[in-house]
Amino acid sequence: MTKTVLVTGAASGIGLACTRDLLADGNRVTAFDLEMESLKRIHPDTPAELILFAGDVSVEESCNAAVAATTSQFGGLDAVIHFAAIHSTKTWDEISPEEFTRVLEVNVTGAFLIARAAARYMVGAGGGAIVLTGSGSVYVSGVGGGSGRGGPAYVSSKGGVQVLTRALARALGPRGVRVNAVSPGSTETPMIAEYSEEARQGVRARTPLGRIGDPHEIAAVARFLIGDGASYINGETIQVNGGAATV
Repeated sequence: MTKTVLVTGAASGIGLACTRDLLADGNRVTAFDLEMESLKRIHPDTPAELILFAGDVSVEESCNAAVAATTSQFGGLDAVIHFAAIHSTKTWDEISPEEFTRVLEVNVTGAFLIARAAARYMVGAGGGAIVLTGSGSVYVSGVGGGSGRGGPAYVSSKGGVQVLTRALARALGPRGVRVNAVSPGSTETPMIAEYSEEARQGVRARTPLGRIGDPHEIAAVARFLIGDGASYINGETIQVNGGAATV
């Protein structure tokens, strides 16, 4: 069944993979990212089924406007898949209070704002689905410091997203809106571009499938969670990590 989906973080990584896969399946998509130029470079010939929207998920007006643009042009909104985030590799003694706060602002407050903007429409329209994004780093408690590994600000923010998922699922489930999250392990995206070969080997060694994930593999689970096959899944965070240890 064709759906109208708003995807954040749509100009790179998992968000870009998700956008492309949704379009390939015949869905209508709003691609939401920080810079319009990046979106235009990726989609130079924008099809009728695609809206390009530039904005900051940590700004309430941007989130509201993205939902409004989607519903105005496509006549509705069935789902949000939220991949937008910023990374932080600073250790506990390196990171400034300002950077720590900014990471939380984008990753946690941004997740809340886009979910709330969508939910306000979905509740009135009879339902919908929202997928947020956690991180496998929450379970291994990344400390940052070299090779692109997430530090305490990033890990704290993603832990916050997973708790937020449960809170929103309880609040919105009775009103017809399901809220779940995907929790990717190490995935071939710009976020791990700084991984050293030693770090990459470490990921492969800790992962029973013996490799780093592909963005389309994470996107596939998010797409499943907005579909009819996931109609009784609510408040869950799905690990997509090749079986990597989470303790």
